[in-house]
Amino acid sequence: MRGARHGRWAAGAAAAALAVTACGGGGSGGGDGGAMLSSSWGDPQNPLEPANTNEVQGGKVLDMIFRSLKKYNPGTGEAEDMLAEKIETTDSQNFTITIEDGWTFSNGEPVTAKSFVDAWNYGASLRNNQKNAYFFGYIEGYDKTHPEDGGKQTADTLSGLKVVDDRTFTVKLSQKFSTFPDTLGYPAFAPLPRAFFDDHDAWVRKPVGNGPYSVDSYTKGAQMVLKKWDGYPGTDKAHNGGVILKVYTDNNTAYTDLMAGNLDLVDDVPAAQLKNVQSDLSGRYINTPAGIMQTLAFPYYDEDWGKPGMDKVRKGLSMAINREQITETIFQKTRTPATDWTSPVLGQDGGFKAGLCGDGCEYDPEEAKRLIEEGGGLPGGQVKITYNTDAGSHKAWVDAVCNSINNALDNDKACVGNPIGTFADFRNQITERKMSGPFRAGWQMDYPLIQNFLQPLYYTNASSNDGKWSNADFDRLVDTANAESDTAKAVQAFQQAEDVLRDAMAAIPLWYQNGSAGYSERLSGVRLNPFSVPVYNEIKVS
Repeated sequence: MRGARHGRWAAGAAAAALAVTACGGGGSGGGDGGAMLSSSWGDPQNPLEPANTNEVQGGKVLDMIFRSLKKYNPGTGEAEDMLAEKIETTDSQNFTITIEDGWTFSNGEPVTAKSFVDAWNYGASLRNNQKNAYFFGYIEGYDKTHPEDGGKQTADTLSGLKVVDDRTFTVKLSQKFSTFPDTLGYPAFAPLPRAFFDDHDAWVRKPVGNGPYSVDSYTKGAQMVLKKWDGYPGTDKAHNGGVILKVYTDNNTAYTDLMAGNLDLVDDVPAAQLKNVQSDLSGRYINTPAGIMQTLAFPYYDEDWGKPGMDKVRKGLSMAINREQITETIFQKTRTPATDWTSPVLGQDGGFKAGLCGDGCEYDPEEAKRLIEEGGGLPGGQVKITYNTDAGSHKAWVDAVCNSINNALDNDKACVGNPIGTFADFRNQITERKMSGPFRAGWQMDYPLIQNFLQPLYYTNASSNDGKWSNADFDRLVDTANAESDTAKAVQAFQQAEDVLRDAMAAIPLWYQNGSAGYSERLSGVRLNPFSVPVYNEIKVS
């Protein structure tokens, strides 16, 4: 889902939001399910349409207000049936999906097979310009509803989707994809009510879903209020009265509010506080591995970065970065130096291969300098790393990366940071192809498959391929892996694709990120799932 995604909000607006919700943001009531909690958040980049949200902040809301065919276990990350009663196939290309009876949306509409088919057709249509349209790319007929060349679509619906009856629909893929069912917990595959289509503008202002929470109100730049839906039919009901998501553009301000009792939960502990957080919060601190990867991406649409020889320059830049020092001094070991492009949470059987990056991810300033010179030098004599300043302590690590590069190259102007004020502006400039040099590209997995760390980011024209890198060998190996029914063989093919990625140094792996969170004495049952998102429905408020 959601490449490079984080955001928060300004101190002045924070004060206004706090005044509205009072101390701690809690609502009235007590016991299991009564009181509300407040949590730090950032305005999403796009409207909260399931197929149009590919960043973390919007994803948090979708995870609370929607349930899909599958749900990822908050402990293991394993894809488990949610609305799916069964998903059947005999050839890994044709699937029959039966949904459970009794599910409704929070407005009372029943969830039917048509709710899924209509939603997927909407998401796949070029006319609707959805960010996650690519996730429907394996369904037969996608080339007609969303032609790759941007030409006129010749069909309004996917020929591979058929409604059989109220609880059954079939899916025909354009090629075999053995792990397709495991992707169906991703929010883009959520069902949509008729209200979404009948009055789209009204729905966007106040989304209606089928999850344990419903949207009560949203004031951009301030907060979103989600309340427990008492009629939710699922087994994962909310154990609190609701969640007030408060917008911050500075996670240091959020942390200060947590310490002052004005906020209940911060799920992005600032780097500057990592030395103190254990003592500050008396054990109310979580630091756990997560499926999050931080890289430096490159704009291949810029002729300077796409020309021959730049693979050596990119590898040289990678070898000029002292990952060990940065993760230890700035992040207090809440990050681990990356040695591949996936995540250790996958495990070896799932595709993680420590050391796959080879010497390209090892700190070697002399070799770094040689490779950059051999590759033709830095474009314009300098690299500018673009990042957003409103979350994630990005300035600290970007400055550290540049210092490391400058020291390796004996040039204090070889690398500089290029800050952009807000996450939304940062993402807009990326999607508008305005990057002229490397830019931060964090990736939080959508589902725990090696495919998700590779295909959405590096496959030609993929949904989150922000740098527009393209390699025919990489694409071919990904296609081979997706068609393989034997899991071990599929993983091997994905790792071969990752070898291609490494040889081109298409993006520079920096570090694997842990999920971190701090919470108030009012809360219990707090944990982060493997995506580093709080499991909001399990949190109890005293």
